[in-house]
Formats: sequence, structure tokens, C-alpha cells
Amino acid sequence: MQKNFAINLTFFLVFVFFISTNNSVFSQNLNEHNTKSNFWNNVQFGGGVGLGFGSGYTNIMVAPSGIYNFNEYVSAGLGLQYSFVEDKEYYQSNIYGGSIIGLFNPIREIQLSAELEQLRVNTDFETTNGTITDNFWNTALFLGAGYRTNNITLGLRYNVLHKDNRGVYVDALMPFVRIYF
Repeated sequence: MQKNFAINLTFFLVFVFFISTNNSVFSQNLNEHNTKSNFWNNVQFGGGVGLGFGSGYTNIMVAPSGIYNFNEYVSAGLGLQYSFVEDKEYYQSNIYGGSIIGLFNPIREIQLSAELEQLRVNTDFETTNGTITDNFWNTALFLGAGYRTNNITLGLRYNVLHKDNRGVYVDALMPFVRIYF
């Protein structure tokens, strides 16, 4: 029941985001400069890439994202994520999904954030009796704060939906580096 609520909430928020970012067009506007959209002037792209290799261990992560700056204080955006994690003797996992992020900058150097993330986790565990499959949805709601300089923000975020021993993240509190160009 709770998983269905989280999935429905995610789709609703994505729908509301797309509806709220539409641009109006006026067919009889005589000023040519007013008909050109400034939408792309307010868009920034960024994301993350991660690689981890060890003795029989592999972790590859790609997470592109984009935000729209409504003004100098408020931004919102969408992100995608894919991770491949493997420990050759124990398990292999594919993790994929998306997120909706809201950013608030009360002053230039401080950035507050809220991010709703929905990930699908598909894991195969190798046992002496064969392969065990564990597939589930992981929902996270991160509230964060960071120090911002130019396009880079360093900070901490806290997953208010964190449950011990179940899910993608080991700990509810995690550091982040956010970069948008």
C-alpha cells in the first residue's frame, strides 16, 4: 500500500512539474523579441558519474540531471540514475530510476534542497542452492543543505524515509556534491 502511494506520488509530481513549465504563446504579438522563449537560458544541466573497482567488485553509476531556474532563489528539475553493482561471488544488481529536485537559495552561498527519488532495484544473489532474485522499489525523500560557490554545491542530505536493512542506502545521512553548468 505504501509503495503504491509513493509511486503514485512520484508520477503526480512529475505531471505537475511538466504542467507548470509550459510557455504561453500569443499569436498576435507584434514585438518579435517577446515571441522568443527564454526557457533554455534558465536551464542548467549536470549530474554525476561514479566508478568503483576492486577484487571481484564493480560499481558503475551514471546520473544526469537538469534544473530550471525560476529566479535567483528557486530552481526545480528532474534527474535519471542507473547503477550496475557486482560482487562476482555473491550478487549482481541493476538500479535505475528518476528523481524530482527542488532547490532554494536564501542567500547566494547557501542552498537548501528537497529531492524525491524513486529507484527500481533488481538483484540476483548467488547461493549454493542457485540464484535468488530480489526485486523491489526504493523510495527516498532527501532534505539537504549545502555551501554553494558558483555552480558547485557541497553539503549533506538526509533521507527521511530511510529504513535500516532495507533499501539502497546504508545510512540516512549522506554527503553530496552537486554541479550544474
